[in-house]
Amino acid sequence: MNPSLFFCLAAFSVYSLSSAEADESPSGFTVDLIHRDSPLSPFYNPSLTPSQRIINAALRSNSRLNRLSSHRLDQTNKLPQSILVPDNGEYLMKFYIGTPPVERLAIADTGSDLIWVQCSPCASCFPQDTPLFEPLKSSTFVGTTCGTQPCTLLQNGRGQCGNSGECVYLYEYGDNSFSAGLLSTETLTFDDSQGGAQTVSFPNTIFGCGLLNNFTVYSSTKLTGLVGLGAGPLSLVSQIGDQIGHKFSYCLLPFSSTSSSKLRFGNEAIITGNGVVSTPMIIKPSLPTFYFLNLEAVTVAQKTVPTGGTEGNVIIDSGTVLTYLEPTFFSTFAASLQEALGVELVQEDIPSPLNFCFPYRENFAFPEIAFQFTGATVPLKPINLLIHITDRNMLCLTIVPSTMTGISIIGSFSQFNFHVVYDLEGKKVSFHPTDCSGSSI
Repeated sequence: MNPSLFFCLAAFSVYSLSSAEADESPSGFTVDLIHRDSPLSPFYNPSLTPSQRIINAALRSNSRLNRLSSHRLDQTNKLPQSILVPDNGEYLMKFYIGTPPVERLAIADTGSDLIWVQCSPCASCFPQDTPLFEPLKSSTFVGTTCGTQPCTLLQNGRGQCGNSGECVYLYEYGDNSFSAGLLSTETLTFDDSQGGAQTVSFPNTIFGCGLLNNFTVYSSTKLTGLVGLGAGPLSLVSQIGDQIGHKFSYCLLPFSSTSSSKLRFGNEAIITGNGVVSTPMIIKPSLPTFYFLNLEAVTVAQKTVPTGGTEGNVIIDSGTVLTYLEPTFFSTFAASLQEALGVELVQEDIPSPLNFCFPYRENFAFPEIAFQFTGATVPLKPINLLIHITDRNMLCLTIVPSTMTGISIIGSFSQFNFHVVYDLEGKKVSFHPTDCSGSSI
């Protein structure tokens, strides 16, 4: 164990490892999701053009995919310590931790399964412009010990015992970033954006009190940690599952919007009525954090292009911007699309990592495209499919070839203006085409 981390852990040895009392929990609530390129975000750079923001987002998306590719199972079938690096998350959320509550701004990531914030005393932390969370000033902070139920949820070598029996977590990521510290429980509180001035609290939530953190890729000192929304047992949605009926949803706005997207839990995540389609959710033991779906085909105009994939051949992920299709399937899909468009593709000066671009023209008629998931047809609109690169006068497809044979990812562009519901108990994901800027969303 790192000596400086051991020194910091010693500060907690006098603290009682007891259980906190549970409060009555809500049946549903809604949280604002702030896109990192929104004017509401600390990442916002007003000097960038819309095209530059989109290209930067696409590059982050590619980086995220490459880290997933580099951490796939090796030949011994040994599980990686972590898969996706959350620094490339596209959405931020505010919450409060402790009693009295301390405001934090963190990345919200469906590709991660741990909640963690930077804590004091810190052996090594990345810069943030708000004070570190001081757990010993919170009346509801509880450290955990080895052998307790929370500590057993740290799998694949992510947990170890400190010298005083405390449960230490270590999450390592694909670019040598990491977070390590004391696995603990605390009260987390959220503003309910649909409930006026109301807040909702969840006591005894397991989180990582980060005492040794290296996330130098953060370009904002306002970020303080991460909220995992994946399928793993330590994610927020798994921990509060009983209180929210094991359901959450989001409605993602396009980059051009100045409003916040919405992240909904419990009853507020439920959608019914015409236009709602559902497909089975698949959780794989080899990659338990991720939500897999089965993409059977993509229709282009009147032509159906089958994927030929097996069960659970795509990951649905809010933190990946572009949609990545398995390379061989992408080639077939792209050929069908080019045939339907009847255009010559641009061969030079294509912004990386975009792949399929053609000259822009007014009143362009784009063919109907739909994802054919098992049991669910999801039609896409031009806003889901096309990026206008204004300084190069071209349109580029938001779907690109994956670097991973056999695995595809449905990214956030393909989910704009859809209410996407994750039902972990019913093991399904539902889609409803919606104007996500609407007041009722």
